[in-house]
Amino acid sequence: MSFRYPVSRPCLDGRELEYVTDTVKDGWISSQGPYIQRFEEAFARYNSITYGVACSSGTSALTLALRALGIGPGDEVIVPEFTMVASAWAVTYTGATPVFVDCGDDLNIDVTRIEEKITPRTKAIMPVHVYGRRCAMNAIMDIAFQYNLRVVEDSAEAHGIRPVGDIACYSLFANKIITAGEGGICLTDDPKLAGQLAHLRAMAFTTDHSFLHKKLAYNFRMTAMQAAVALAQVERLDEILAARREIERRYDQGLKSVPGLTLMPARDVLWMYDIRAERREELRAFLAEEGVETRLFFKPMSRQPGYLDPVWPSLNAHRFSEDGLYLPTYTSLTAEDQEYVIGKVRAFYGAA
Repeated sequence: MSFRYPVSRPCLDGRELEYVTDTVKDGWISSQGPYIQRFEEAFARYNSITYGVACSSGTSALTLALRALGIGPGDEVIVPEFTMVASAWAVTYTGATPVFVDCGDDLNIDVTRIEEKITPRTKAIMPVHVYGRRCAMNAIMDIAFQYNLRVVEDSAEAHGIRPVGDIACYSLFANKIITAGEGGICLTDDPKLAGQLAHLRAMAFTTDHSFLHKKLAYNFRMTAMQAAVALAQVERLDEILAARREIERRYDQGLKSVPGLTLMPARDVLWMYDIRAERREELRAFLAEEGVETRLFFKPMSRQPGYLDPVWPSLNAHRFSEDGLYLPTYTSLTAEDQEYVIGKVRAFYGAA
């Protein structure tokens, strides 16, 4: 179905075309050339972090981060129960085991439940800033310090939230706050980790680039064309975040008194505007007929086939996933667009 108001739409009205054209004219279209470094440096600098290592996706960024930290078979990583499955998959890709912790009312990992899941095999915590809400990072870092654990931040939905862990990992998929179409990037202040991330993403070639590979690595490189798009996006990140704050404000104002809706806590940066809705499936069908796309909340990890736990007790993550959805959220969404979407939601609940 084609929607008048899709749930997401990339905003590419900066210098994206200029920069991509530049890469094509210069012949730097693969994983070499100036735009890779320019993007890495610009995004790291924006976040007040020393090193950026671009890669092929947010999932590959998480996988690289775990591998760079030496996590592998026999290890455990604390992962939120409520997240996109890529967070858990990255752990599984390394041969380690994800250990899930339920979410709190803000959908982020419940820090009060982390310590009970720590064992002698636990090597890292992976907080996820869900839908643009910053996790309780001070408490998480305190736990990591106490138990000598590493922290890999899944910041796929959180461009603009300053990282504090060992490595922060971002997605640049088309529906993210900033995009390269596909792509990802790792940020770290540790030069050795940065070197290892870059080494692992590019097949672990030796320094003389002979075809001798001393460890299992990946082809997780970003293309220069993707980096050109990403750089243009970073240049406008403040503007993009400001536009999204206004989108959040308008939704809050328009939906705050609608019976049948529960508004979620405020976001530090807006990725998607999430709500909980009575008669959710009826609402979605109604909005779809009116040209408005919606998307369901993440499915809890214990309901994923790869991590299925049929005897898992009722969790916050399960409860939220049963009635949660998010509305169209993209930088070019105008006040008039939102007035239409809000009006249709209100009309469904008889609050027009």
